[in-house]
Amino acid sequence: MLSWKAASFAALAVALGAGLAQTKERKPASPPPSDLPARVNDLARKLIGVPLDESDPITSQIEKLVVDHFQTWLEKQPPGGDLRDVPVRVELEGVFAKLHYPVYGWPAVFARPWKGGTLVGVGYTLGWSDYDRVNVMALFEARQGRIHLAAVDRFVPHTDLHYEFMSPPPSGDFWFVAYGKRLGKSQPRLTAALYSFDGQSLKSVWQVRDAYDGRISVGPNWVTIRSLREDEYIRETEAGRKPPRYESIYMATPSGLQLQSERTIPF
Repeated sequence: MLSWKAASFAALAVALGAGLAQTKERKPASPPPSDLPARVNDLARKLIGVPLDESDPITSQIEKLVVDHFQTWLEKQPPGGDLRDVPVRVELEGVFAKLHYPVYGWPAVFARPWKGGTLVGVGYTLGWSDYDRVNVMALFEARQGRIHLAAVDRFVPHTDLHYEFMSPPPSGDFWFVAYGKRLGKSQPRLTAALYSFDGQSLKSVWQVRDAYDGRISVGPNWVTIRSLREDEYIRETEAGRKPPRYESIYMATPSGLQLQSERTIPF
C-alpha cells in the first residue's frame, strides 16, 4: 500500500497534470486587429443581433476611431491645399472597406468654404439591419493650416444621411440641412433638420420628423416638404382613390425656418 505521503504526491501530480492539459487546450485570446478597417469591422460585427437602444457602447467606440482618424488624416493634408469632398469620401470608404453583410457603412461627407477657411463634414450611416442604423456627423474646421474638431452630432437613428446647403443668414453662420429616410410599414418616413454653425457650436434650429412618404427640396432660402397623411392614405387607397399630397414651404428667417404656406397638390 502507498503511504499517505506517497498518495498525496500522486494526487498532486494528477491535479497538476490535469491543469496543464487544460492550459494547453485553452487558446490564447486573439489580439485586436492593428489596422483601422479591421478594427472597425471587428467592433461592427459585435453589433449583429444587438438592439439599437443597447448599441451605444459599441457604436461610440467606432465613432471615436473614425473621428480620431480623420483628425490625424486632415492634419497630414498639404497646408493651404484645397480640401475637397471626394478625397474625404474615398478615405472614409477605406475605413469601412472590410465591413460586409449584414453590416454596412455609408459615407456622407462635404467640404465647403466658410469665412476664409474650409468646413469638412465627415458623416456616415452605420447599420446592421434595414432598421438598426446610427448616424454620426463630425464637423472639422480647417483654417490657416490648422485642423479643429468643431462638433460631433448624432443625427436621428434609423435613417440614411444626406446634406443640402443654404445661404448664410445675416449673422454669417454656416447653414446646412441634414436629412434621411427610414423604412415604414407602407411608406418611407422623412426626417430633416437645419443645422447652424457659428464658429463655436453646432445646433439644430429647425426640424421635421417622420414625414410620411416625405420628399424634400432645398433652395438658398427655402425648404419644401411634400408628404402624405398616413390615415388619409390608407383610407383613400382602400377605397381605390388617390390621396392628396401636402406641400409645406418653409422660408428662412434670421433664426431658422418658418412655415410660409401649405397646400394640397395632386398625388
